[in-house]
Formats: sequence, C-alpha cells, structure tokens
Amino acid sequence: MIWLLAAGLLGPNWEVSATSVEVWYGPEDRPLEQLVRMYDRAKRYIFVAVYGVTSPLTVKALVAAKRRGVDVRLLTDRERLNDPKQRTALSALREAGIPIKINQHDGLMHLKQTVIDDEINASGSMNQTTGGNRYNDERLDIIRDHAVTVKAREKFLSMWKDQERFQEWK
Repeated sequence: MIWLLAAGLLGPNWEVSATSVEVWYGPEDRPLEQLVRMYDRAKRYIFVAVYGVTSPLTVKALVAAKRRGVDVRLLTDRERLNDPKQRTALSALREAGIPIKINQHDGLMHLKQTVIDDEINASGSMNQTTGGNRYNDERLDIIRDHAVTVKAREKFLSMWKDQERFQEWK
C-alpha cells in the first residue's frame, strides 16, 4: 500500500523495480561456470566486454549460443592480444562468426560485464579465464533487473559503435 502512495506522489515516471542480485565469489563459487550456464539459456543476445577471455568454457558456450542464433558480440583489450591464449580464444570465436572489437587504448578495458537478453547483467572483477574461475579471488554480481540491464546494453552498444575507440579485430 505504501508503494502505491509513493508511486502517486512521485508521478508517472516512477518505476517499481523487482531487482534480484546474486553475488558469486571465486574461487569457491566457480563464478565462470555459473555465468556459462546463463550463456546456455540466452535466447536473443550475449554482449561481453572483458579484458581477458581465454577460458575454453566461455569459448564453447559463446560458440554454441551463436549456433543457436543468438547475437553474440565481444569487446576486449588490444594489449591482451599479446597473450597466446587470448589470441587462440578470439580466433575460435571469430571462426564461429562472432564479431570482436578491440579498443585502441591498450590496457584500459577494465569493464568486465556481460549483458544477456535485457534481463541479466553480470559485472565484477572476474576475467573470463580459467584463473578467474578456479584460482583468483574474484567477485561476480548477477543483476536481474530489466532497467539496469537495458542501461548496460546501451553502454555496450555505444562502445560497439564508437569507431574512434574500437575497431574490428581481424
């Protein structure tokens, strides 16, 4: 009843949101394994912005999603291409038809975020690597909130469209 009163007082632009947040810690919760299960359930899109992506779990799940018809895109850091494991993972993703863009400002991709189907926004300290899943002290927050996730999607797409800061990786 109080929320109805608040909605009336705050006007028509006020939204009631049912936000759910799960917090997973590495290594004990194996956060990447949790995230990959979400990739397996994606229906429309998976947008990933991350510094390090070397885990075979991630590559396999993103390729499978692409084959199911999910729009999969990846933004990553140019400097990280010096790692042979990163190059191998990106090559496998590209061969599957997943577009990849890299930034033009080495070492500044600190955003570690995945946005799925306007419903899930995963964000935290974890790179999508085996170390990030099994060994490192990490945190991954899973936010289930449409408005927050749409904002995250819009941020990803603004970065994706920025031709001065990001270019296609070939």
